[in-house]
Amino acid sequence: MKTRTLPTPRTLFAAVAMATAALALTACTTTVPRSEQSGVERRDSINERADATLKRLYEVAPNSRELVSQAKGVLIFPRVIGGSFIVGAEHGDGVLRAGGQNKGYYSTSSGSIGLQAGAQSKAIVFVFKTQEALDKFLASNGWTAGVDATVAVANLSANGSVDLNTLREPVVGFVMTNAGLMAGVSLEGTKVNRIDDRGNPVPVTTGTSN
Repeated sequence: MKTRTLPTPRTLFAAVAMATAALALTACTTTVPRSEQSGVERRDSINERADATLKRLYEVAPNSRELVSQAKGVLIFPRVIGGSFIVGAEHGDGVLRAGGQNKGYYSTSSGSIGLQAGAQSKAIVFVFKTQEALDKFLASNGWTAGVDATVAVANLSANGSVDLNTLREPVVGFVMTNAGLMAGVSLEGTKVNRIDDRGNPVPVTTGTSN
C-alpha cells in the first residue's frame, strides 16, 4: 500500500501566492473592458489625467517644473492602480511627451509578494534628462527600471523642495499620491511597454519614431 505525501504548509502558501499573483495581474488588465472606449477617447482620457498629474506635481514640488522643462522627454502614468492581500500587482496607462508633443502611449506594470495595504492608486512620472536615455527607451522592446536604466526616485527635503542636485541619474522618477510625493519607494522592476490606441502591445520596429 502506497503512502500518500501530504503538502506542507510552506508548499500550500507558495501555491496560493502564485495563483493569487496570476489572478491579480489578470484583473489589472481586464477591470475596464478596453472595447468600451474608442482610441480617441482613450487618448483624451490619458492626456487629461496626464495634464492634471503634472499640475499636481508642480504644486507639491515646485522646482520639479524646471527639471521637466529641461528634460528630453517625460513619461506620465497618471493612475497606476494595484494592491491585494499577499501578492500586489500594479498596472496603468500613460503618455510619453517630448518637445511639447505626444510621442506615444505606454503601459506600466509591476508586482511584489508580501503583505499589502489594500488597493492603492498613485501617479508615476519618469523624466528622461538626456537624449541618450530617451533614445534607449524609445529603441527598447520592453523597458524595465533598474535593468535598462537606473532610476533615481525624487524625495522632498525638509523645506518641501526636491533637491535636484542629488538626482544625477539620466532618468528621474516621481511617485505621487493624493497626499504628495511618496518617500522611501523604489521603481526598480517597473516594466514599461508601448501600446496602441486600444491598449494593445505594440512591438518596437527599428526606424519608427511614433
